[in-house]
Amino acid sequence: MGEIAKPVSSLGAIVEGMVKSAMSVALPPTFPNADPEIRRSERADFQVNGMMSIAKKLGVNPRVLAGDVVEKIKLQDQFATFEVAGPGFINVTLSDQAILSQVAFRLGDDRLGCPTASKNKTIVIDYSQPNIAKEMHVGHLRSTIIGDSLARVLTFRGHKVIRQNHLGDWGTQFGMLIQYLLENEEINPTKETSTEKVSSDISDLNRMYRAARELFDSDPEFVQRSRKRVVSLQAGDEETIDHWNAIVAESKRYFRQVYDRLNVLLTEEDAVGESFYNSMLDEVALDLEARNVAVRSQGALCVFFDDIVGPDGNQVPLIVQKADGGYGYATTDLAAIRYRAKTLQADVILYVVDSRQALHFKMVFEAARRAGYIDDKVVVSHVSFGSVLGPDGRPFKTRAGDVVRLIALLDDAVDRARQTILEKNPDLGEGEALLLAREVGIGAVKYADLSTSRTRDYIFDVDRMLSLQGNTGAYLQYAHARICSILNKFSSSPPIVRDDVVMEPPERRLALLVDGLPDVLAAVEETSEPHKLASYLYELAHTFTTFYEQCPVLRAPSETIRQNRVALCELTAKTLELGLHLLGIDAPNRL
Repeated sequence: MGEIAKPVSSLGAIVEGMVKSAMSVALPPTFPNADPEIRRSERADFQVNGMMSIAKKLGVNPRVLAGDVVEKIKLQDQFATFEVAGPGFINVTLSDQAILSQVAFRLGDDRLGCPTASKNKTIVIDYSQPNIAKEMHVGHLRSTIIGDSLARVLTFRGHKVIRQNHLGDWGTQFGMLIQYLLENEEINPTKETSTEKVSSDISDLNRMYRAARELFDSDPEFVQRSRKRVVSLQAGDEETIDHWNAIVAESKRYFRQVYDRLNVLLTEEDAVGESFYNSMLDEVALDLEARNVAVRSQGALCVFFDDIVGPDGNQVPLIVQKADGGYGYATTDLAAIRYRAKTLQADVILYVVDSRQALHFKMVFEAARRAGYIDDKVVVSHVSFGSVLGPDGRPFKTRAGDVVRLIALLDDAVDRARQTILEKNPDLGEGEALLLAREVGIGAVKYADLSTSRTRDYIFDVDRMLSLQGNTGAYLQYAHARICSILNKFSSSPPIVRDDVVMEPPERRLALLVDGLPDVLAAVEETSEPHKLASYLYELAHTFTTFYEQCPVLRAPSETIRQNRVALCELTAKTLELGLHLLGIDAPNRL
């Protein structure tokens, strides 16, 4: 066959490039970037749908236009056939040789043929955002794992990703907590804490925080003492700072335990708390007022917006500085966005925060633009997400009405996975069973979240998550393990792909689907939607099952066909493994 150029992305991208090249000749110069609208098709491998909308704008017959485009396509030897169909579609059927050549290329490439993005960017991702002295709960789950998956995909795509864990570590509540501890507990800011004690220590801090809040809400004298302690904290009083550092260190040790359990990339170096921006707040307030971006209203410094009004019809302000001189979240977020754009030189800033904060970020982004902290070259985006619901369809709570502790939720998933694994594999050693249970249990929790469109709510149901049937993480892990089992029966030498073999329809469907991974990753980057990758992996696993049932691998009719099918198995396994890794999920070789 003729030489096919080394693919830059996928067969679909090659077809799109050929069609666009032909369109540039067949269409008037007024349509330089017309979209050919190439889609996968039941009638062919791909279908070009864009001719009808273009023809309508030109006032010409779409079928005639499609014919003109087909005539201008420069065919590579035996690459594909292009046929006009219906009112103006173009059906594209690739040759078996083209598909098999692509399989061989992807299998021999460390990145499975996935290119890096055409333009590398510096991307800041703000995600997880737990509060110091408080246990992480189910409400932190989505931000943490959605942000982590985006960080993985964008890094794989070749971008410089800067992870930012915006910790809540400053403010009145810390004066309140430190004062309570000094009055009620013996604390040693220099003590060393073992890993085993981290969970209990953070629970103690959480309990004392609640006790401090109850006292703060009921005792005016304690309120005064707490506010004095805040002043001491802001002034850098040594004793107060020592205790604050102890609380922060204790919390970070606990966060590390949670992140290790979840298998996310966040480290202590990624933690940039509100305290980091504290020294910048006065400057931000003065700057916004000097630029007339913010104005004084009833003693507070505010930014107003014509299109944001309350039920009473009055404008709702973004408060930069309170009437008493204090600062809130808005000021910290404005300082952060300026730091990320100017100091970190971010091209893109993503805020993975729940959808309830949409109005807040709309105001912060607009205020930052007015102040010149960001310009048109910097993309800022609120990557919003819905809620995790309980079986009753309401926000997930304990029976007592409290938020569900994240560690408890993860432990429950691992315990149930362990029971299921031991039921199916009673001879499995305890150590291996526990390792697999962690991979399957945590993977199940993460996949249930990531396979849901992030803007939607979803019900947390561990039994469904661990099912080997349907669109679950356990199903994908089992599919990967099953393929590994098949490959173990084949010789250790790499399969040799021959491109002069006729492919069966299930082989073609599987090979074309595997080839689509680069396009899926590009779509995840464009939309910040990891569920597109999850959906792709599920379709891949399902398509492999059909292929395996209809196309014998180890008992193939010839050695050449056997080698090609083993190559498809290996490429599918590697694609599943890579895709699951980019979702932050393990791909065990056996289950």
